[in-house]
Amino acid sequence: MKQYKHSLKTAVYKPGKIEEKWQKKWQKDKLYNPNLDSSKKPFFNLMMFPYPSAEGMHVGNMYAFTGSDIYGRYKRMQGVNVFEPIGLDGFGIHSENYAIKVNIHPKEQAKISEENFYKQLHMIGNAYDWDHTVETYDPEYYKWTQWIFVQLFKKGLAYRKKSPVNFCPGVCKTVLADEQVIDGKCERCQTPVEKRDLEQWFFKITDYAERLLNNLNIIDWAEKVKISQRNWIGRSEGLLIEFDGIKVFTTRPETTDGATFLVLSVQHPYIIEIKKRVDGSTVKAIDEYIQKTKLHKGQEKVKTGIFTGFYVKNPVTNKNIPVWTSDYVLMEYGTGAIMAVPSEDERDREFAKKYKLPIVKSTLKAQPHGQKVIHYHLRDWLISRQRYWGPPIPMIYCEKCGWQAVNAQDLPILLPDVKNWKPLGTGKSPLAEVESFVNTTCPNCAGPAKRETDVSDTFLDSAWYFLRYTSVENKKEPWTKSRVKKWLPVHMYIGGAEHSVLHLLYARFLTMFFKDSGFINFEEPFTRFYAHGLLIKEGAKMSKSKGNIVVPDAYIRKYGADTLRTYLMFLGPFNQGGDFYDSGIEGVHKFIKRIWNLIQTSKSEVQSSSETKRMMHKTIKKVTEDMENLRYNTAIAALMEWYNFLTKQPGISKDEVLTFLKLLAPFAPHMTEELYQSITKGKNSIHISSWPEFAPKFLLEDKITVVVQVNGKFRDSIKIKSEKIKDQNYIEKAARESEKVQKHLEEKKVRKVIYVEGKIINFVV
Repeated sequence: MKQYKHSLKTAVYKPGKIEEKWQKKWQKDKLYNPNLDSSKKPFFNLMMFPYPSAEGMHVGNMYAFTGSDIYGRYKRMQGVNVFEPIGLDGFGIHSENYAIKVNIHPKEQAKISEENFYKQLHMIGNAYDWDHTVETYDPEYYKWTQWIFVQLFKKGLAYRKKSPVNFCPGVCKTVLADEQVIDGKCERCQTPVEKRDLEQWFFKITDYAERLLNNLNIIDWAEKVKISQRNWIGRSEGLLIEFDGIKVFTTRPETTDGATFLVLSVQHPYIIEIKKRVDGSTVKAIDEYIQKTKLHKGQEKVKTGIFTGFYVKNPVTNKNIPVWTSDYVLMEYGTGAIMAVPSEDERDREFAKKYKLPIVKSTLKAQPHGQKVIHYHLRDWLISRQRYWGPPIPMIYCEKCGWQAVNAQDLPILLPDVKNWKPLGTGKSPLAEVESFVNTTCPNCAGPAKRETDVSDTFLDSAWYFLRYTSVENKKEPWTKSRVKKWLPVHMYIGGAEHSVLHLLYARFLTMFFKDSGFINFEEPFTRFYAHGLLIKEGAKMSKSKGNIVVPDAYIRKYGADTLRTYLMFLGPFNQGGDFYDSGIEGVHKFIKRIWNLIQTSKSEVQSSSETKRMMHKTIKKVTEDMENLRYNTAIAALMEWYNFLTKQPGISKDEVLTFLKLLAPFAPHMTEELYQSITKGKNSIHISSWPEFAPKFLLEDKITVVVQVNGKFRDSIKIKSEKIKDQNYIEKAARESEKVQKHLEEKKVRKVIYVEGKIINFVV
């Protein structure tokens, strides 16, 4: 038999040489660059915006990027025009903190990180459109981030107020949004946060709370992510009850008669009024207590409080009850005041016992005529940061005109190059020290004015980047409306579940605002969101402190990107992650090499048998279903099973070879391209070839087993050709010919024959 005539110079598998060759050719040919204006079947496949770790990409990043890329490659072979852009979320605290660590200006460090990260992204062979990259620190990008801030201000959704805010006194030295405080600690540097009264900029995300909540019922997202968002939005219905001027929100108004004291947050504004009505020693004690709570490191397990010396009347019992202030009541919940019902609430009971306050059993009946309200746990988005490395907030303060937005034609407000860029920790940005930046003119009256010196939160940068990807060439608008209408919302968005509150909630809010403002025609940014799992290393979570971070570069040099890609996807279910072992990658590398050798040496002029066709179509069906549901590990397992089957055959047909390569192509794009081109003589790339389709007729067995029963009892089983399966007369005749059946039918009258197609034939005698 004839062998395939390969155009390869050598039959030895050399992944480094092959991968470099095809990466260059794909980019030169712009294979993965769809025409964003004329594509007929647009499909936006997006990986969550990466921020470039200065140490570079680790395998955990590659795991996520590869899983996203595989889905895009699969969809492209199904005939849609896949747009898969990439960029870097390089502004913000994470990048600036590393710049502080290595004592390099963040602007210079950004260039170093960008070069390294993009080099690694090229190495792994993902199908990116490299003509549409976005870097948040590029003035051509943050010009539009500033423009978005201005639009929100004009619509009354950006405002400045003095408020008790979360302040990280550790490495970050800046205020934090509620979402960035985990268990009382900064989510970046783990420092316990403090409460400080500062004037800050906020976005009114609370205006969208109901829509953000209701839309979770209609979007195709991972359920655990939707649950996280529902919990964070935290809708609850209750009554607003007034205790002599102090309003309390409660979801259980029927327990009001059991309220034996009120507790105010230490930030509650009514404390100022109380201090006017009590003696000086009490005022001093209140002030000392409040100051003490500001110094608390995180959320203390032991709750403390102090009696304010003030009483209010319970509107149900008409009894005077004491007013306390405590660190266990948060200003962010309800009105910042609670009615304590120690007979019904465990925390209230602990507090009452500690301070010997009365505990009265509630009748669970009596309730006042209160005001019905809906409360949300969600707070407005605190957007300003007292740092250097971020987009300057485009606002100007004039003593005469108040706060004014920078005119659109004056954007971007460039981030100045300064020597003293490190955070001050004083509640002010380093930009406040730069007089040439601060002093300006009012956009309204042209009089002397001062710029806002805070920068905006990095989560604003990443809350709209997916829109900019489509329109990076556009210098006049943040995005081209016709392109956004064609390509958005994102069809498949893949990222980490840990961003289910921070990033995803902010992106949804801005998208709704853009829709309301007439800038776009949809209000949910991501049609489908899939949360990938996380990798561990030999049973332990990867971390820099443990020194077990795995960088892919060395593995790619040794085994090739195709092997590492396939191994990462074989580790476990993509939504659960897996455990990275060096021994495991060796096994997958052997599998890849065996495929190479099998196809290199396979005999081409062989006829497919019904058995080999059945195996091929069975594999197509399995892999297709798994790819659609991102069950990559079981798709690879199916290909391994088919490989083992093929090794036992005398030869492999050309149809089988090409089908195998196509099914493997999303996982191992370089090796499959090399073999496919050698077989097809380089007509087209395998990655724009058609995804194989299975034919149901080939899935049928040549012979079907039919159980024969007499009066419902098993007597025998017979093998029937699949084409005869619908012919009851044929099957009845074959069943009667069985000796085992005959002895149960002898001298008996068959009253009825029941046939369940392809399964059972039953003689009723």
